[in-house]
Amino acid sequence: MIRVLVADDHPVVQHGLCQMLELEEDIEVVGRAGDGAEAVAQAREQHPDVILMDVQMPNVDGIEALRQIRQTEPDAHVIVLTTYRNEDYVFPSLQAGASGYLLKDTTREELAGAIRTVAAGESLLDPEWVSTKASELPALTARERDVLRLMADGRNNAEIAQTLFVSENTVKTHVSNILVKLGCRDRAAAVLTAWRRHLL
Repeated sequence: MIRVLVADDHPVVQHGLCQMLELEEDIEVVGRAGDGAEAVAQAREQHPDVILMDVQMPNVDGIEALRQIRQTEPDAHVIVLTTYRNEDYVFPSLQAGASGYLLKDTTREELAGAIRTVAAGESLLDPEWVSTKASELPALTARERDVLRLMADGRNNAEIAQTLFVSENTVKTHVSNILVKLGCRDRAAAVLTAWRRHLL
């Protein structure tokens, strides 16, 4: 059985998620939390395999709760489940240690599948974030990977140039090549795609 903790401050949403999951034979809901502080306490008490974590919750938000949980429950896999398709939430979630990021309009089958995926040690994002198949991605050079890692850290072109001891124009060229190879329109999408494809 995959032991799951559901953390959401909306009672109706929380109840609905639990009801959906209870229909799955291999998933057991072992805890419910209405805010981030409660989620941290439940995680320490129940030691769930997977935690479904809302982002915006009172007292302690989901991202801070995620950080605290990862410190004491490093084996727990956290899926950030939210209504927001926004990199302002995606990046902090991933940086805090989330194993996945899904929207609340996901189906029961997709949700259960996501739980099984992260419980098995794999990572995931909402399918709409990443549409390019891994087999279609051209290989990145070692220098492009260096630039990509610094992009993921939030560095701008000037900062990347200074770190790698190259010109800013060279960095711009690398960034352009990365976007083309990953089939992305902007830096945020490139980092998300790279994270999903285990390039980071």
